[in-house]
Amino acid sequence: MLDAGEPKPDPVTADPADGLRPPAATPPLQISSAGETLLGLLHLPPGPGPHPLVVLLHGFPGNERNFDLAQALRRAGYAAVVFHYRGSWGVGGTYSWRHVLEDSARIVAALREPGTLTEYRLASGRVAVVGHSLGGFAALMTAAADPQVCAAVSVAGFDLGAVGTMCRTDPVARAAFVRAFARELLPLRGTSGEALVSEMVDAGAQWSLSRLAPRLVDRPVLLVGTGRDDVAPFHMHHEPLVAAYRSYAVPRLEHQVFMTDHSLSDCRIALARTVIDFLDRSMGVTR
Repeated sequence: MLDAGEPKPDPVTADPADGLRPPAATPPLQISSAGETLLGLLHLPPGPGPHPLVVLLHGFPGNERNFDLAQALRRAGYAAVVFHYRGSWGVGGTYSWRHVLEDSARIVAALREPGTLTEYRLASGRVAVVGHSLGGFAALMTAAADPQVCAAVSVAGFDLGAVGTMCRTDPVARAAFVRAFARELLPLRGTSGEALVSEMVDAGAQWSLSRLAPRLVDRPVLLVGTGRDDVAPFHMHHEPLVAAYRSYAVPRLEHQVFMTDHSLSDCRIALARTVIDFLDRSMGVTR
């Protein structure tokens, strides 16, 4: 255990002090969404809490699930949830962009239920969403639709609205996205590259992340771009969003670009520190 006045370990690089009770745990979660059971994992920190909660939203199809961020967040005192959407990675149902949004909203709502707050020693009213790629899109959409989400982070976020609008008028780009999505379908069920592009095109501007600015003016928002990204190039998915949120004067906007690839393969420590520092400021956590 730490002596009085001794600094706490750095959560990005060091384990927490021994002797905290209850100890850390990693209970599995099963949460119903539209009749299907979503499978998740809760990274619960040690100590009595109540612990602020972070819901981590993975991308398409979910090869990078950000478990390293979940572990770092737990060491920083946050309860962190990683889960799979309907129709992905063995979860029942069919996969679609709309189901991703519905499942993200459902997870956030379910973890705020009184019984869940008590069982896992979670802090009521202190829930943030952090998403990567498609998960960044879902994080911003979820926060915009749910004023009880107190902070949102998008990492290498993929703007489905911007891409859908482009595909509506550019058949070459549309065909390229059909092929790209079709290559990633092995962990998914009930969809196709054509179905995913059609859904994105049909939604169009309704799924534009730039139009969310009026609904995020009262929340802290962190946008992380990736400068060597061939999946969500920052000039299309990051810079226009920063400009739109600045123009609307989202007052607690923070943003930066890491010169790395879409998965932030060589910036994971820097990413963890950036996200934790932002959440500490946004959620009033001191260490």
